[in-house]
Amino acid sequence: MHAKVDALNKNSILETHYNILSVKEDATYEEIRASYRSAILNSHPDKLQNASEASHAENELGASFLKVQKAWEILSDSRSRALYDIELQASRQDSTIAAEDVSLEDMIVEDTGEEVELFYHCRCGDYYSVDSLELGKMGFPLLRDGRKISLQRGDALPASVILPCGSCSLRVRLLINSDIYVSINNNI
Repeated sequence: MHAKVDALNKNSILETHYNILSVKEDATYEEIRASYRSAILNSHPDKLQNASEASHAENELGASFLKVQKAWEILSDSRSRALYDIELQASRQDSTIAAEDVSLEDMIVEDTGEEVELFYHCRCGDYYSVDSLELGKMGFPLLRDGRKISLQRGDALPASVILPCGSCSLRVRLLINSDIYVSINNNI
C-alpha cells in the first residue's frame, strides 16, 4: 500500500491565485499588492542559501516565483480579476459533484514527521489524498493532541474540501468537523 501512497499526485487540489498570494477572495487591491510584494521576495530564486540547495530548491523557488508573478498579473487588473473570479466560481460548481462525503474518521492518517497525510481509498484502487500543509493553506489547520488529530475551522459554518482521486475522475467531499479526533497511524 505504501508504494501506491508515494505515487499519488500531491498537487491534485485546486490552488487558486488567492491561495498563492495568501489573501482572501474579497481582498482589496492594496492587500493583494502587499501580499504580492512579500511573496515575490520570499520566492525569488536569488534567495537560495548555499550551492548544495541549488538543484532541487532552485526548481521549486523558480516555479513558486512564476506562480506568484502570474497571480499578481491576474489579480492586479480589475478586468482580469473579474473574469478569473467567474471562472473560479464555475470550476467550483463543477467540482462540487462528489462520489461521496467522508469525514476525518473515514480517512487513513499517516504521520510522516514533517506533515500528516490523509488518504481515502477510491473504488478504482488508487487514493484520494490531502496533507496537513495543503489543509493549512486552505484555512483548516490540523491540531495534534498527543497521538490524535482534529481539523480546525475558522468559524461555525459547515465546511468541506473536494478531493480528486489520483488516477480517475471521481471526487470525494471531506467534511470539516472540529468535534472529531482521529488516531495517527505510523504503520501504513
